[in-house]
Amino acid sequence: MKRRIAVFTGTRAEYGLLYWLMSDINQRPDLDLQLIVSGMHLSPEFGETWRAIEADGFRIDAKVEMLLSSDSDVGVVKSMGIGVLGFAEALDRLRPDVLVVLGDRFEALAIVQAALVMKVPVAHLHGGEITEGAYDDAIRHAITKMSHLHFVATKVYRHRVIQMGESPERVFNVGAVGLDHLRRSARMDVAELSASLGFALKQPFFLVTYHPVTLMEEPPRQSFEALLAALDAFPTHQIILTYPNADNGGRAIIPLLEEYARKRPERVLAIPSLGYKRYLSAVSASAAVIGNSSSGIIEVPAFAVPTVNIGARQKGRLASASVIHCEPSQDEITDSIRKALSEEFRDACKGFTNPYGEGNASKSIVDVLANFNISGVKTFYDIDQQELV
Repeated sequence: MKRRIAVFTGTRAEYGLLYWLMSDINQRPDLDLQLIVSGMHLSPEFGETWRAIEADGFRIDAKVEMLLSSDSDVGVVKSMGIGVLGFAEALDRLRPDVLVVLGDRFEALAIVQAALVMKVPVAHLHGGEITEGAYDDAIRHAITKMSHLHFVATKVYRHRVIQMGESPERVFNVGAVGLDHLRRSARMDVAELSASLGFALKQPFFLVTYHPVTLMEEPPRQSFEALLAALDAFPTHQIILTYPNADNGGRAIIPLLEEYARKRPERVLAIPSLGYKRYLSAVSASAAVIGNSSSGIIEVPAFAVPTVNIGARQKGRLASASVIHCEPSQDEITDSIRKALSEEFRDACKGFTNPYGEGNASKSIVDVLANFNISGVKTFYDIDQQELV
């Protein structure tokens, strides 16, 4: 009998990271892929990206509406509650043998809560990481404790998950799953990308994504305005500006983003979602990736492209030397972009090591999902620091 593997995705970025894993599950004769889609994917405001999932040939087995049209903290919590109700129904109908979730989003926390009570084992990707500037940090660790299998991106993160009481034989260092695109995905050249976007990329360009910081004192509107002012110091560079995610404070950024693009139609493209193929194509051709997305830390260094990482959102995450960290002020952002554009730094990026692996995670994960015996009660693993290997 096929093992039923349910994969959850609630955001455009998460789906892009999961693409090859989903594809590899689909190709296994001993596995049955079940796809649960929710969150930003179903929202017109964020581009209804579930359509891109179906266009890629995947069957969506459950769509769970959960997002309220509010980005206040109360609105996010209410969205989580709505999600738990919908996920309970979806899991009851699908009855997967394993639920796969990635990362640290509140949408993922909602479905994992339901899975825990309904005795559906959870396989968690990208545990053990630290992002001190967002409540995602605590969510990630909470999901780790509710999960049965762990697929981490570095040796350091494997150690952290074991420190949290997870048994070593359940914790697999496979690298970052999103890097599989480096080996396996075709990319557009600039002409193809321009045609796909309906926007002529005639100059060097920046790829910019800024999300609100949800835990520290970094006002999203003020920080984003500082970023926009810094970008104006580089008039010879065009800008692809993607929308923020659905965290509290994100919707306050969207009107600023749209107005900035409206006043600079030849120079700036604002777009809700690029999709993974256009996103990776834009990364590889960009002069720099700017903002505070985890992608700038994890995937972008593999392209030897500089990252300017703004503010506290990703604080604590392992990073390549190609990542320039700066405070969310106009002057610091401007200086960091200048450094990223310097010939010396761009040349150095070609020799920097990315700590997140080499792009072969998906097949390793699928082998474990197919063969690991996940029956029985998970027990807490007590360690002495000397035991970490």
